[in-house]
Amino acid sequence: MRHRRFGSIALTGALALVALGSAPAVASAAGPSPSGGARHGVEVFGEDGSIGRATVPAASPYLAAGRPGLAPAAGDGEVTTVLRNGEPAGKVDVVVIGDGYTADEQEKFRADAAAKWQELSAVEPYAAYRGLFNVWAVATVSAESGITGDPNRTTVRTTALGSYFWCDDIERLLCVDTKAVETYAAKAPQADLVLVVANTAKYGGAGYNVASPLGYDGIATVAGGNPRAGQIAVHETGHSLGKLADEYFYDGDDVYPAELGEPDEPNISLSTADRLARDHTKWYLWLGRTSPDGGVVGGYEGGGYYPKGLYRPTENSVMRSLGREFNLPGREAMIAGFYRHAVPLTSPTPAGTPLTRADRLTVDLPVAGTVLTWSVDGRELPQLRGRTEVNLATVPLPGPRGRVHTLTATATDPTPAVLDPALRPRLTATLSWPATR
Repeated sequence: MRHRRFGSIALTGALALVALGSAPAVASAAGPSPSGGARHGVEVFGEDGSIGRATVPAASPYLAAGRPGLAPAAGDGEVTTVLRNGEPAGKVDVVVIGDGYTADEQEKFRADAAAKWQELSAVEPYAAYRGLFNVWAVATVSAESGITGDPNRTTVRTTALGSYFWCDDIERLLCVDTKAVETYAAKAPQADLVLVVANTAKYGGAGYNVASPLGYDGIATVAGGNPRAGQIAVHETGHSLGKLADEYFYDGDDVYPAELGEPDEPNISLSTADRLARDHTKWYLWLGRTSPDGGVVGGYEGGGYYPKGLYRPTENSVMRSLGREFNLPGREAMIAGFYRHAVPLTSPTPAGTPLTRADRLTVDLPVAGTVLTWSVDGRELPQLRGRTEVNLATVPLPGPRGRVHTLTATATDPTPAVLDPALRPRLTATLSWPATR
């Protein structure tokens, strides 16, 4: 993402929380701070749904003493399953890590982790694609209960991840030690999304745009006991999974420099709606359609932090302010993101396993409405269409005994929420097995 100077967001009633004043641009990746420590660009979320940016230290001064990022207590680092729909290699793996929970509060952490997943998965397109996800809860055992900065900025608590409010002198900005987060995320079977749930009811959170060697592209921090904080995770996954740009912008007359070229993200563009339609680019296939976030898909000026020179698809989606829906191009990008990590077809019998007529073969379709077809040596078997369990004795395998045939299952998600033909290949998967009479 390209980042602009700080300023108040062009939304009615934006809080002082995000009216940060003018400052230099910040980088999305960690870089040296004036004091020599690494820093990250993060997003700040106001209680009114508005969003701004800040740059904060990557390290926290409030880590558990003696073993940074690791609390020396029984149960620390324990991984439990919130939701398991299949093997990690074929799913989107969400890792929820707690902070500020003592040894006696681990059940509370697991309940908070499950609640945050419920908040996230209630939003489309998550709701329609729950079957593509695994959710893992990674316990941290903190020496003290609660979070630094709650209830006030003089409150200090020693916790496993060092989470703290009043980060960068902003009360609701909930920062964390990113190296400690990575240490705990590595304990899960796999990490595609990382969510830190802090033991507090005080509204707050942060969105870190930070790439990890583990494979996740960001970290969202949220208040575990605040039901509105889940929207922070929704917005942040728009970046990490959907590769979506921020659609908000700052007050002023700044114009996006055309020499920077067309942004990579699918939901902002140099082009007006007419030009998108003429050139068949970005979200042109969605133009004129009613969007779930309200209004009609078109070209609305302002986005990517610039009030002028860039256009977004709709007036006000979740990529502009919290409490909204993904717009139609955003939903399409999110589904494509799901399928970067997950597949629409799995089987308990690994592909390539030799089969005979004595075998039964089952496959799993995690997404409702998926079209399933079967073929032998490339020729479709219409009588098996849609069947998730096949008795090999009923499958025609022509030719002499001992001849090896190829039995193939093909699954395609026909969702109307994806129009871009370039994304369609991600929505199809095949599995094949050698089969003999």
